Amino acid sequence: MSKTMRWFALAVVVLAELLVTIDATVLGLAIPFLSEDLHPSNTQLLWIADVYSFVMAGLLISMGSVGDRFGRKRMLLIGAAGFGLISVLNAYATSPELLILARALLGVAGAALLPATLAMVRTLFDDPAERSFAIGVWGAMASVGMAIGPLLGGVLLEHFWWGSVFLINLPVMVLVVPLAMKLLPESRNPNPARLDPGSVALSMIGLVGVVYAIKEAAQFGARLDVLIAAVLGIGGLFWFVRRQLRLPNPLLNVRLFANRGFTGAVLADLFSILGLAGTVFFLSQYLQMVQGRSPLQAGLIELPVTVGAIITGLIAGQLARRSGVRVIVAGGLVLLGLALGGMSLFAEDTSVLFIGVQLFILGAGAGLAFTVTADVILSSVPTEQAGAASAVSETAYELGGAFGIALLGSALSGIYRGFPTPSGVPRQLADSAHSSLGNAITVVGQLPERTGYALLEAARSAFLSGLQVAAGLGALLVLGTAVAAWFLLRHQRLHRS
Repeated sequence: MSKTMRWFALAVVVLAELLVTIDATVLGLAIPFLSEDLHPSNTQLLWIADVYSFVMAGLLISMGSVGDRFGRKRMLLIGAAGFGLISVLNAYATSPELLILARALLGVAGAALLPATLAMVRTLFDDPAERSFAIGVWGAMASVGMAIGPLLGGVLLEHFWWGSVFLINLPVMVLVVPLAMKLLPESRNPNPARLDPGSVALSMIGLVGVVYAIKEAAQFGARLDVLIAAVLGIGGLFWFVRRQLRLPNPLLNVRLFANRGFTGAVLADLFSILGLAGTVFFLSQYLQMVQGRSPLQAGLIELPVTVGAIITGLIAGQLARRSGVRVIVAGGLVLLGLALGGMSLFAEDTSVLFIGVQLFILGAGAGLAFTVTADVILSSVPTEQAGAASAVSETAYELGGAFGIALLGSALSGIYRGFPTPSGVPRQLADSAHSSLGNAITVVGQLPERTGYALLEAARSAFLSGLQVAAGLGALLVLGTAVAAWFLLRHQRLHRS
């Protein structure tokens, strides 16, 4: 393939990536509206937010290996088509339970799609410098999706119902599928081994069991089902690793984790996203339900995070070659942690300028760290294992996001539920208001003006306190990860040619 065609092919790959990134960001804007329509509890709201990531995380390793064996282009096409069609089911969900199911199915499609996009970058670009820039473009497009989602979502929510935001995926799918069929080369492992069903099952049981246990323990404590899930999850992962070490052609080459640079990059992804996602997920709710801004205004205010990520993502590889991998990764994580620390100072009347500065710093730090760690992970394996390596990177990202929403979201929810109920509020309405801020806003319209105002102020104050604590905890997690990355990524280098 000619150099020009490689870049056209990259454009198709990152366009496919848009399907996943748009969906991830648009949900936050839609939550206040779907809360009014579907009336989910706080627990259901968390499941709506993170079941997508849980399912995707459980399947990424298997799907990445399937792509290596049966064709990455094929997986990209299946994932893109499925993602677009399942988005329709999300848009027309009529209950919280149906929306949770639809989000889970979307996770299946996303698991097929995401590893194929990053693996395609490894396949298309053999030159390390070109590949670093291509990975920067790949990462920057994720940031573009994060920007397009809120903006398009904001426009749609100004005029249509909440489900319309999921239909954004349809025109992207219509573009991706025919272009990918025409422009992308098929690539696979030339000597594929038989896919091992036992490994697939163990990876699913292990990842989903551990994720479920952490989420439910953070929300409800150590119940019997949580303990059973934890035992199954840890046991599944233990036997998965043992099985991979014994197989001549494993689903995942776990010996890669003996490479300190590879392990450091994966852990940096996992814990930094954990600190980031648990806070940023609630940002749109803060802007709309605490500060009273419209969805479009909220989308515009969130733009600086995308601008920062694009700027640093495109130059991160070049900077890492000059200054060293650990300097750029640890430095990016420090910026990210400081930005989260700034978010812990948000108040009801915080200015747009202060919010924008924190989000720009956050995006710049994320662009530096995540672009370089993706390059380290992808460069650690031969081309035939690109899908599996990509899946490890995406699994760390998705697990971190899911854990962050579960743990920090649960911390926020715990603080929120403790706000005092003003006198004169019936018990049933008080219980509804304590389940989520969106429900509290709905309840206000059913109360006398003075009582409703008092309830709303108490709910907003409690939500804001929870957000501040979650952001502070996220900052500590990310700054701690920066210290660990400094030591784990020592002597790690990106190839120059």
